[in-house]
Amino acid sequence: MPSKNKILVPQARKQLDQLKADVMKAKGYKVDNERPDAVKYEVAKELGIPLSDGYNGKLTSEQAGKIGGPIGGNMVKEMVRLAQEQMAKNQQ
Repeated sequence: MPSKNKILVPQARKQLDQLKADVMKAKGYKVDNERPDAVKYEVAKELGIPLSDGYNGKLTSEQAGKIGGPIGGNMVKEMVRLAQEQMAKNQQ
């Protein structure tokens, strides 16, 4: 199922998917490089949340947040770390 997220720079989708794959692999999840978004199913299973391929309208906002939060949160932490690293290089 294609992602419904709208990114500001559509050309960055491939790099964002790669970042997601790298970050979630580092957290110990099995990630398919061809479908990095599918890691959400593994996260949901680990949390005991019934996420299925297709319609998931019966999930609560809390359940959806428990799935997406760790994924997006870890991606943001990694982007901040990379930005800090780049800024430190530029100051030298």
